[in-house]
Amino acid sequence: MENTGTPREDCGYRSGLLPECAPLALTYTPMQQGSEPAYATNDALSRGTLFPGLDLPFMNLVNKTPTHSTPLRELMAIDFVVDELELYLDTHKNDSEAFATYQGFLKLAAEGRERYVARYGPVSQSDMINAKSYTWLNDPWPWDIGANAEEG
Repeated sequence: MENTGTPREDCGYRSGLLPECAPLALTYTPMQQGSEPAYATNDALSRGTLFPGLDLPFMNLVNKTPTHSTPLRELMAIDFVVDELELYLDTHKNDSEAFATYQGFLKLAAEGRERYVARYGPVSQSDMINAKSYTWLNDPWPWDIGANAEEG
């Protein structure tokens, strides 16, 4: 059977275009229950979540990123907080305190990124908007091991 992009007449509207008129499926994502964050900040950044109940590492592998502080890691931490607050607000849109915190961290992230890019160079392609020349390939790249370590 060749998939022509149109369903066969005998498939019906509840079937997809996969071979043999596969039934369409819906996913279910349960609502996160209210809980206090339990991971310490460095652990949360490495694990990818503040909440142990949401910590489902792929194939039981845990990020082994060093926890020493660097300007890039601090920028990543702010971005992590922004992402976590955004996910929380997706299910708690009426929490005005969380929204105010979210807005504060968005501002902090923008200011931190501006300072970082001015000092170390671009982190993403969009950071090249105000660049005087093409510096994307200049070493060290932000993710290079030991790059951007605080000068002692």
